[in-house]
Amino acid sequence: MGRYLPVIMIVLLAIYCIVEVAQAEPYAVRRMPRWLWATAIICLPLAGSVCWLVFGRPNAESRRENERVGRPRTPDDDPDFLRGL
Repeated sequence: MGRYLPVIMIVLLAIYCIVEVAQAEPYAVRRMPRWLWATAIICLPLAGSVCWLVFGRPNAESRRENERVGRPRTPDDDPDFLRGL
């Protein structure tokens, strides 16, 4: 069992990172698009996962940067949505 533990941990880390990539807001992901991060994690499980956690994972700064752009938070704040009613 001891020799399988590192492999199991790498697989679990890769699954965690893939799920996190899938749930991340596309505008908040850093460095590369989400699909490229998912490909990197699947092809290189350990290196891709570590790189996602260090370089690609959305942080507070990347989320705030996009909020300054003026993206509506709710449908009531979106003029395009209100015009369509």
